[in-house]
Amino acid sequence: MKVLVAVKRVIDAYVKVRVKSDGSGVETANVKMSMNPFCEIAVEEAVRLKEQGIASEVVAVSCGPQVNQETIRTALAMGADRGILVQSDEELQPLGIAKLLKSVVETEQPDLVLLGKQAVDNDFNQTGQMLSALLGWSQGTFASKIEQQDGKLRVTREIDGGLETLDLATPTIVTADLRLNEPRYASLPNIMKAKKKPIETIEAGELGLDIAPRLKVLNVSEPPARQAGVRVESVAELIDKLKNEAKVI
Repeated sequence: MKVLVAVKRVIDAYVKVRVKSDGSGVETANVKMSMNPFCEIAVEEAVRLKEQGIASEVVAVSCGPQVNQETIRTALAMGADRGILVQSDEELQPLGIAKLLKSVVETEQPDLVLLGKQAVDNDFNQTGQMLSALLGWSQGTFASKIEQQDGKLRVTREIDGGLETLDLATPTIVTADLRLNEPRYASLPNIMKAKKKPIETIEAGELGLDIAPRLKVLNVSEPPARQAGVRVESVAELIDKLKNEAKVI
């Protein structure tokens, strides 16, 4: 089974995000960047599938500027075999990324495409579903467990009422939830080995796709300052405050 994993470069999850003074977005200059945590989980799962003998090759793909090679190198250090950068210096939104990934999928012909369920910078949660629709493939989103049974992938996913189990015939799309696994730290020897693994670069403009943004950010602002809490003496006082002051019940 050939597995293709999409990885995104985002602001490091432990960095305090600062909003630009003009409200056009968040500051990214001189800010530490890392692989999107949900993408890390997807890479970890692909590497585990290879270690179990289920996957034969893991290919990490990223869409964006040249600097995204750093994110691909991280995936290679975790155990991916090779990388592909679809290079574009333009703003890429979920639909555009899904179209670029579809082009890579049609060339690479993987049996499974793994993605993080969402990116922590915009929380869109759209690319996996859009890629599934563009390819006409089945999908298992929010996966918390992936197994191979009877030639199919059994995906367990969390829903509001509990757990849902899907049997997906390949090729298929799966997006990774937080509970799927705990990503490994890349060891120094593997980081050194990753520097020698190949990364192919594809110019997005040469694919002839319409990846123009469809969404427009009107304004980005800081969340309102959190107010101090209030200690209450009894349940009755708590209910009174919730009912008459907060007006939430």
